[in-house]
Parts: sequence; structure tokens; C-alpha cells
Amino acid sequence: MRLLFLAVLRRHTGNAVTAQRVRVHLEAAGHVCILKDALDFESPAEIASLVEADRVDAALALHLYRGGRLLQGLHIPFGIIFGGTDLNEDVNQGEKNEVMGRVLEKARFAVAFTEAMKEAAHRQWPHARGKIHVQSQGVAAVPNPTFSWDAFLERLGISRGADRLHVFLLICGLRQVKDPLFLLDAFSEWHREEPSVYMVIVGPEVDPVFSRAVKAKVERSAGVRLVGEMAQADLHAVVKNCSALVNSSISEGMSAAILEAMALEVPVLARRIPGNTAVVQHGVTGLLFSDPQEFVHLAKQLVSDPTLGKEMVARGREYVRARHSWRAERDTYQHLVRTLEHGAQD
Repeated sequence: MRLLFLAVLRRHTGNAVTAQRVRVHLEAAGHVCILKDALDFESPAEIASLVEADRVDAALALHLYRGGRLLQGLHIPFGIIFGGTDLNEDVNQGEKNEVMGRVLEKARFAVAFTEAMKEAAHRQWPHARGKIHVQSQGVAAVPNPTFSWDAFLERLGISRGADRLHVFLLICGLRQVKDPLFLLDAFSEWHREEPSVYMVIVGPEVDPVFSRAVKAKVERSAGVRLVGEMAQADLHAVVKNCSALVNSSISEGMSAAILEAMALEVPVLARRIPGNTAVVQHGVTGLLFSDPQEFVHLAKQLVSDPTLGKEMVARGREYVRARHSWRAERDTYQHLVRTLEHGAQD
């Protein structure tokens, strides 16, 4: 089957990583998956022309508004994968809410990453009850990375010094919803008290205007460094060497960085928001904070009590193995797309 897959494909964003992984699942089942960036299209008419020209049998969209709105009026079966901002942010905007409701009504199926996302969709669009499936993001085996940690630190002007160095890593595209500035003032104050702690922000410049604001703030913030996008293998190596993975987002669907940190046996410190609480159980598989002061308090606990980190990473690793199976994710998407194939033949 020839399948059109629409997603926002900005490099190194969660949506792009998820879309590439799902495409691999579908192509493994023998489908031709035509992956297109939803931001390259303005209207459903453009998609209709593409469907006709490429002889597309069915479609899939990641993000109910950004991708799904382009599928309105199509005469081929399609499915939807919820993103995160669609249910957390766009749902609060009247016009977007109406569009998403119409798209969901026509979709053959929808996929939510968590039960909480599924229930949120049910509350907004009761007519969709029965067609929403829950499938957590899968995590493939993360290879044991090789990387010069010392060279990385030297590049950032961080002296390893004694073994007391602690690097907290925040991975995010530089855009407001990821809120990379949330912790900077509190962390800098901690760094002035304890010069062995550093925060490193790694990510591409997604929003140019906001990125300039982040750069300016980082330059004024003691103990904080900023790194541009990195190759995945190098990024995994940096995660493996850091003291903890940090997530300070305002909104998340499901953070791949958190899941990969757990798979790499690295402690996680995440902001207490719905997308993160669905993955991180406080004090069990990671630590959750609500404000910068709580973050510093918990980070200090993690630094001073190595046993706390060891116990959490062991449970986090087992959680990922049990609940975020790459094989289970593959089976789910291959099964759901078969329902589109049957629809295309009707």
C-alpha cells in the first residue's frame, strides 16, 4: 500500500524522531511510506493533488492539528497520531479545536501515547470514543556510546577537576514550549555556591528570535553552557556521561529524551507536567519538580546521595523495557495500518 505520512519534520524534534521511527515500522511491513513535512503545505487541496499524483492509497498524520487539518476532505482512509501540543495547547483555541474535532470524526483510528492523553481527547470529542488506541513510544536498544567526554568538557570551558563535577543536561529545541530559561537563575545561584555543578543545554535553534534570547541569557548565567545540535550517537554519549537528564518543558506529549536517558541508566529530573508524570514516577523512576527552587533542592539530593540515583536508574531501565517496547510499538502500527488498507479496498 502507498501511504502518505504527514508530520512536522524539523530536525531533532520529538515529532520528527517519532515520525522516522513509525515510518521504519510501516516500511518493514512492505508499505511504501511517503513521509512529507506538514509545514510545506498550506491547504488540504495541495494534499489532494499530491494524493492523486502519487497514487496514494491511505494517509497518516502525526499531530491532530498541524498534520490532520491537511487531511480534511480526502476521499482515502486515514489515521491520526496525537502529538502533544495538539491536546495540551491547541485544544484551548476554539477554531483549532473545531478543526481537530472534524478531522478526528473522519479518522479511522487515532493513537495516544498515554491513557491521560486518551482521556483528554475523549473529554473534548466524545464521538471519538472507541477509535483511540494507546501506544507508548517505543525505545530501541541504545548502543553503548563511545565519545571523548573530556574533549566535550574542554570545548565548553568546563574543568573536570576532581571527581565532584556534576553536569545536568537539558536536551531541547530552542523554542518557548520547551522553556529552557525556566531553571537558569536558580541554577546559576547554586553554581556560585557550588562551582562543580553545571547545566548544559543541547539543541537546535528552532525559533530564531527565541534562540537569540536564550543565547543572551546563557551568556549572563554562571555555570550554564549552550551547545547546538549534535549527532545522535554523540548525544547519547553525552547523556551517558552526565549526572542527570533534565526536562523543563511547559508541555510534552512523551519525551524521547527522558525514555532514552532511562534506557542509558541516567537519572531523570523532569518538570511536573502531564506528559512527564505519565512517564516519571517521583522518587521511583525519576524526580519531578514544580519550580526552580524545588529543582535545585532535588538536584542537591541527587548529588549528595549516589544511592538514590542508582536505585532510580535501575527502576527506570526496567520501566522502559517493560512499558516502551519497540517491538510492541511496531506491532501496533502495522496492525492499525492494515485497517486502512482494508478501508482503501472497500
